[in-house]
Amino acid sequence: MAVTRTFSIIKPDATRRNLTGAVTKMLEDAGLRVVASKRIQMTREQAEGFYAVHKERPFFGELVDFMISGPVVVQVLEGEDAVKRNRDVMGATNPADADEGTIRKTYAESIEANSVHGSDSEENAKIEIDFFFNEDEIVG
Repeated sequence: MAVTRTFSIIKPDATRRNLTGAVTKMLEDAGLRVVASKRIQMTREQAEGFYAVHKERPFFGELVDFMISGPVVVQVLEGEDAVKRNRDVMGATNPADADEGTIRKTYAESIEANSVHGSDSEENAKIEIDFFFNEDEIVG
C-alpha cells in the first residue's frame, strides 16, 4: 500500500463541543498522521465554493449555513490508503448506520451535524487540499 493524503474537516458541531482533540486522536489511532491543520471560520463564499458540487441539491443552503455557523478544523491527513482509512474511521454519513467505534457513531448529533467530512477519492482529496492549503503549509 502506498502512503497517500486525504482531506478532513472537523465540522462546527464537533468544534462547538470541544471535540477537536478527541476526533484527531481517533484519526491518529487509525494510522493517519496530521501533516497540516488549521482552525478557521469558513466564509459563506468558501463554503459555497467548497460545496459547489451540491449547488443544485435541496440541502445546499442548509449545508452552507451549517458550515459557517462556527469554526471548523481543516486537516491534511497522510497514511497508507489514506482516503479509505479516513472514510472507515469516520463511519457512515448517517450516524444511525455507522459502525461502533467510528467518529460519527461516537460524536455525530445527526445526519446533518455528523462531526466530520472526508474526501471520497484521491482526486477529490487533492482538489479539497488545494482549496484550503498552500503546499508550504503541509509539513510531513
